[in-house]
Amino acid sequence: MSGFGRRELRAGLTAWLAAGLLGMAAVAQAQGPAGGPIRLGMIEGLSGPFANAGEAVVRNLRIAIDRVNARGGVKTLDGQRPLELVTFDSKGNVDESLIQFRSLIDKRIPFVLQGNSSAVAGALVAAINRNNVRQPDARVLFLNYSAVDPALTNENCSFWHFRFDASSDMRMQALTEAIRGEHAVRKIYLIDQDYSFGHQVSKTAREMLAAKRPDIQIVGDEFHPVGKIKDFAPYIAKIKASGADAVITGNWGNDLTLMVKAAREGGLNARFYTFYGNGLGAPAAMGDAGVGRVLAVAEWHPNVGGAASDAFYQSFRARYPEPRDDYVHLRMQMMVEMLVRAIEQAGSADAVKVAQALENMRYTNAFHEATVRAEDHQVLQPLYVSVMAKQGGDVRFDNEGSGYGFRTVRKLKAAQTTLPTTCRMERPQS
Repeated sequence: MSGFGRRELRAGLTAWLAAGLLGMAAVAQAQGPAGGPIRLGMIEGLSGPFANAGEAVVRNLRIAIDRVNARGGVKTLDGQRPLELVTFDSKGNVDESLIQFRSLIDKRIPFVLQGNSSAVAGALVAAINRNNVRQPDARVLFLNYSAVDPALTNENCSFWHFRFDASSDMRMQALTEAIRGEHAVRKIYLIDQDYSFGHQVSKTAREMLAAKRPDIQIVGDEFHPVGKIKDFAPYIAKIKASGADAVITGNWGNDLTLMVKAAREGGLNARFYTFYGNGLGAPAAMGDAGVGRVLAVAEWHPNVGGAASDAFYQSFRARYPEPRDDYVHLRMQMMVEMLVRAIEQAGSADAVKVAQALENMRYTNAFHEATVRAEDHQVLQPLYVSVMAKQGGDVRFDNEGSGYGFRTVRKLKAAQTTLPTTCRMERPQS
């Protein structure tokens, strides 16, 4: 071999080794330093009209993370690593969320957590899809704890997105099953926030009621701006004038709290079938007028019963004893536990390996079971429909010190709320 050939070979080997080392460094940078924390980046509104909802999420995530870290952290090939929550204030809007997402990517945080807006979630899915193609060394996973637009696990499904909450269609399936047997309900008014999620709630309510209770008359179908209405009295007056004996709403945050407060003040004598009527000030705002009238649907509530469920709730209240902080979500804490198990199975925080570990994962504790459906990354789990009641008897725990809690009127098994998916998922080649 000529000297020139040997020099070429050495140069080629040097370049090959350098490229390999750079690739390994990029992967290591994406996952964080060996032994360093695995960071979870929450993009959520922490200021503005829905700041209370964002702060409530932070509390649920922190207690779940602290629980993991108290037992030594996450087992990886680099040893035990703690979890760390990093928050990014989206101010509750899409544009700011995308700005914060770029900041998250620049910080090499491998997991995006968000959920308090389906519009934001849809924008994040699109941004993550682009990022993970363009920057394979900085791929991220999106863990969605509350954005319930069905499109996220149907036509807009993504390999990089996992939803740990029931979709709005699954929630509506549960609510309309409860309505099916309520023959006193004959006229229903639909009122929702004016964005993709609210329109989906309205559409699905109409379809499912037509199939299950064709005798029911829809006497109103209205949308209002998100987070901008300060006085819902005019809306309540229209509902009252319509003769509705029930209202279905997907409203959340202050839009729900202010609406139920206006219902009480306006003397509206109707049942409220809600997605989120059991939290963030709604029971206290409704007061006695909500007893027996306000219903909610969730994967769990404090009065489902059993020693294990009680202990779970009481551990949260011990950590956050202030009544205003009483907003507990099993799904958010379950999400962290499932992520930890997936990282441990993958041996690292690599997005592809963690996603593959999450697919078909089953979560079981002493009072709840859930499964990740691989076809669309939707978590399937039981749902409870509960009704507001005064604290006492089987309503052992109230909400936010209000003196009002919720008791189960219907529990639906996971199979009863599982709906088909139209997802055609594109999976990465590597």
